Amino acid sequence: MLQLVNLSKDYSGRVLFANISWHLRKGERVALIGENGAGKSTLMKIIAGLEESSNGDIQLAKGARAAYLPQDGIVSSGRMLFHEARSALSELLVLEEELHRLGQELEQMPHDAAGHDALLARYGELQEQFRHRGGYTMEAEIGTVLKGLGFSQEDWHKDCGEFSGGWQMRIALARLLLQKPDVLLLDEPTNHLDIEARNWLEQYLCSYPGSVILVSHDRFFMDQVCSRIAEVWNHTISDYHCSYSTYLIQREERVSALREAKRLQDEEVQKTEDFIRRFRYQANKASLVQSRIKQLEKVERIELPPERKKIRFQFPDAPKSGRIVLELQGLTRSYGSNVVLNKVDLTVEKGERVALVGHNGAGKSTLMAVLAGGEYQEGSLKQGHNVVADYFAQDQANVLDATKTAYDELYSDCPYDMVPKLRDILGAFLFSGDDIHKKVGVLSGGERNRLALAKMLLRPSNLLLMDEPTNHLD
Repeated sequence: MLQLVNLSKDYSGRVLFANISWHLRKGERVALIGENGAGKSTLMKIIAGLEESSNGDIQLAKGARAAYLPQDGIVSSGRMLFHEARSALSELLVLEEELHRLGQELEQMPHDAAGHDALLARYGELQEQFRHRGGYTMEAEIGTVLKGLGFSQEDWHKDCGEFSGGWQMRIALARLLLQKPDVLLLDEPTNHLDIEARNWLEQYLCSYPGSVILVSHDRFFMDQVCSRIAEVWNHTISDYHCSYSTYLIQREERVSALREAKRLQDEEVQKTEDFIRRFRYQANKASLVQSRIKQLEKVERIELPPERKKIRFQFPDAPKSGRIVLELQGLTRSYGSNVVLNKVDLTVEKGERVALVGHNGAGKSTLMAVLAGGEYQEGSLKQGHNVVADYFAQDQANVLDATKTAYDELYSDCPYDMVPKLRDILGAFLFSGDDIHKKVGVLSGGERNRLALAKMLLRPSNLLLMDEPTNHLD
């Protein structure tokens, strides 16, 4: 279905991957994994034809199409949701229009007219094509996909421009699924989905007739959907034909075996080098020494891949709060006639870890924003004694200044006494060396989220309010 031949990509001398040769069979569902910034999204864009590779070729099966869903950034407006989704089936719509036109011609043409039989044959041929490609069930298919992704029937008649960013990505996902490309490329498809929509997508992809390559950091989703793991690491791709959970075990076994093989090789090389040094100048051992030198030259040295970086940090010591941290009584928040929170009572005590759950649109983010100091209409919200809150919004990474470097972005919001620790904080979140001078605009989604999380450590707080903090994180 898809073949990568000696594919390479670099940005201004920074190599993402080099001479990758890899293939994808029809019907396979592959998880593309790797650290943030390893090049996963770039590789998918190259396969989709949205970006050029530095070297190498991409070969798709004859007539096959690849289509790509990015992490974010797609916005639709000016059309009703149902019509926007229906527009994804453009080829079927062209067939439908031609069938309608031919039907009208046949109605007006006498049965014994010249060309009637040819027109009828053409109509029958198109009708069979239309049926075979699902033309008579396309509206039901559109309804199934929209419902599965969480859109209610009332939403179908709304203008797409009325939907927020997360719902915009669902619209884009619906369009892509309806197109049914031969190679479906999904970049973090579950980021904007609630649990019900995520479960529906999981089942949909398990029965998808084409091939799927997806980037995800949802280990349970990958375990259910994917039977093959392709790891982008150290400028190449390594394949594991198993689930993600099994991959974690196999990868550790592979690296351990490589370490042991390198240890044994190093011991053997050391012995050979010692022999050469001891007997190099003894005439009666000259032939043996030369033999060992040639033997040493033929040894293919085992290279250990670099250790994966790990995030290590400590929260700064925070002031102690009272026992009651937050208390809501009869709190109401509405947008016009739409009441999102209706007389909510909630008490949060010191040391508690609270998860807010519910379907999309239930009001989780609205409640979070209210807890962080947002507006509400009725009731009361009291913060406890000595509470210092820090809020990580769902779109927190988008608040960052794209024109600043990672270091400058952190520096601009940094208390004076924390300035000497900035490089340590950036290093803890895997921004090392020249990475700290990268512009925020060129960082991957995961790198931007890491930077936004790093900003939370600049000021000690004893209440963390976090809305989808793991989106985009490896």
